[in-house]
Amino acid sequence: MSGRRRLGTLRIIGGEWRSRLIAFDADVGVRPTPDRVRQTLFDWLAPLIDGASCLDLFAGSGALGFEALSRGAAHVSFVEQGAAQVAAIRAAAGALGAGSRAEIVQADGLGWLRAASRRYDVVFLDPPYGSGLLAPVLAALPPVLAPVHRIYLEWSKGQPPPLPAGYALLKEKAAGQVSYGLATYPVLGVRT
Repeated sequence: MSGRRRLGTLRIIGGEWRSRLIAFDADVGVRPTPDRVRQTLFDWLAPLIDGASCLDLFAGSGALGFEALSRGAAHVSFVEQGAAQVAAIRAAAGALGAGSRAEIVQADGLGWLRAASRRYDVVFLDPPYGSGLLAPVLAALPPVLAPVHRIYLEWSKGQPPPLPAGYALLKEKAAGQVSYGLATYPVLGVRT
């Protein structure tokens, strides 16, 4: 067997780059968010996404961040630990002409988050299933949240994530074996 890696492709489903394909490394268990889930998510985010600053933590294929940029987000920070995934995200950003709107960082997601200083309007949070990272990431997230924000979460169907105190799940839906939703961490006195 050769040492070649298997590439997967996904399609951007809306906005400026609609129908453009991007490649990702399929050999490392990356599971891009399905098209119909992305469609529902971005319908939910429509009032907030144009001009937004977004964080795609545990970016994997970069599908959510590229979808956000395609739909008018001003900035996306893609944070991913895997070298092959980071290379694929960089290649896709170059092919799409994302320029300075895409910040691509190879780092441990939780460690990077604890040192981050930018504030984000939208956070895409889909750590690897079974990693145990969701709770500590949610605990570390509030300092980087803009006053009005949304947090996308994805989890295995039938296994809802325990949300730390202060978080509220605003919307929830299921598709196949995946459940997903939008959450917020309300800041006192700020309407979300």
